[in-house]
Amino acid sequence: MRVGFIGLGSQGGPMARRIVDAGFPTTLWARRAESLEPYADTAAATADSPAALAKASDVVCLCVVDDDGVREVGAQVLDGLAGGGVLVVHSTVHPDTCRTLAEQAAKQGVALIDAPVSGGGQAAAEQRLLVMAGGDPAVIEKTRPIFDTYANPFLHLGPLGAGQAAKILNNLLLTANLGVAEAAYALGRALELDLASLNKVFASGSGNSFAASLLLSGEPYSAARMTEVAGPLLQKDVRLAVDLAAAAGVDAGAVLPAADSALTSMKHAR
Repeated sequence: MRVGFIGLGSQGGPMARRIVDAGFPTTLWARRAESLEPYADTAAATADSPAALAKASDVVCLCVVDDDGVREVGAQVLDGLAGGGVLVVHSTVHPDTCRTLAEQAAKQGVALIDAPVSGGGQAAAEQRLLVMAGGDPAVIEKTRPIFDTYANPFLHLGPLGAGQAAKILNNLLLTANLGVAEAAYALGRALELDLASLNKVFASGSGNSFAASLLLSGEPYSAARMTEVAGPLLQKDVRLAVDLAAAAGVDAGAVLPAADSALTSMKHAR
């Protein structure tokens, strides 16, 4: 399979590198020329537009930031992707964004699957990135060798949009856990406990929390330390979760106030 990859940031860059290093004929496109520089010593080709990249590819992977980016770049990819091609959305976006784009793709015989990821660039580089996929099982099986270059585990969660829903809920839970961990540390401070020792308790005890481990530097034991990097993305994903709950006619429940607390600390209130 010829692979095109768009979105060479801190997450997508290592994913693309794994694909290239695995020997797939790969074409890259980026808005900024400097994003392509790390691949100058590889076999990867470059294209001057998303459509040109798509013409040189059987499968195109998108790892851009948000819904607007997926809609914009996805439309340009469809201008060049031939029938029988596959468009993979690795970005975390609303499931309806994927469904609408899939309808456009189907008119020209192109399949779309959603496959958001979790774990960060280092996990991709070490082939331990969590990939949550939704879509036609046959299409997913066809593209699985590409995912296997960076994914472990790889989970097929159901029809198109299921991967996005799972990733959004994962990020909602992470945000809520940050808010809960911050509150627990604040209570520990009020009780005059040594917070570094309390962190060791959280790491080893039944209250073990990955979120608690994220609050150790910058502004110690506060979600405020994640303001610049994580704040905008988690705000986006919590808003998406609220939208999904509203569309389903259900209450998001206790997870939402905790998530809101963390977002407020990160100065990105919902």
